[in-house]
Amino acid sequence: MDLGIRGRRALVCASSKGLGLGCARALAEAGVDLVMNARGAEALEAAAEDLRARHGVSITTIAADIVSDEGRARVLEAAGSVDILVTNAGGPPPGNWADWTRDDFIRALDANMLTPIALMTALLPGMIHKGWGRVVNITSQSVRAPIPALGLSNSARAGLTGYVAGTSRQVAQHGVCINNLLPGIHDTDRAEALDRNVMKAQGISFDEARAQRAAAIPTRRYGQAEDFGAACAFLCSEQARFIVGQNLLVDGGGTNLTV
Repeated sequence: MDLGIRGRRALVCASSKGLGLGCARALAEAGVDLVMNARGAEALEAAAEDLRARHGVSITTIAADIVSDEGRARVLEAAGSVDILVTNAGGPPPGNWADWTRDDFIRALDANMLTPIALMTALLPGMIHKGWGRVVNITSQSVRAPIPALGLSNSARAGLTGYVAGTSRQVAQHGVCINNLLPGIHDTDRAEALDRNVMKAQGISFDEARAQRAAAIPTRRYGQAEDFGAACAFLCSEQARFIVGQNLLVDGGGTNLTV
């Protein structure tokens, strides 16, 4: 399918690996020029060079911490005017409610709520002026069905979801569509870290922990970054112009919901 976005320009955050890279790959395949951001310069440039060679698109790389004011300012200056924004940042660590402090919540809010909002605040005016734009926020299945050990993530991402619910309906009249993509378990570094937490908590092997978590997914496998990227590219497409303020689960059916 031609997604109708060839020649558009996208900022994809945390895109040197994992789900962010999956999104960057799918957009590059659709002919979108990219501004790729991550903290590690070496991995970021390697990912960008691979996409340049494969798809011939223009790619600018900015190694910076998107959560910091200084890093975000550098990324926004390099990005300039973009048509597509994909927000993404690593989730806070798992834990127990009794151990989390106010500072823990502030860090989670900064990374997973306030940073995406700051990026939208900076870039939405340009999209509105052009009469076209797409924003995809990578959040989590936990906003639909909270995960007890991920209370910091549950809280911050739910706050972002509430913000998007209202803002998306204010800007849709200008041809700008904002939606959230909610990953379940994908084969990424984040999943490996959570697998190791299960391994330690239950005294089982890494493979046993992984198999246990995979067995809870109806597909009986972890998702791949390519699966997630394809969903992201569609939400950024011309065909997605009537999809506004939605929370799309990409989780292999792992979130047990009727609606």
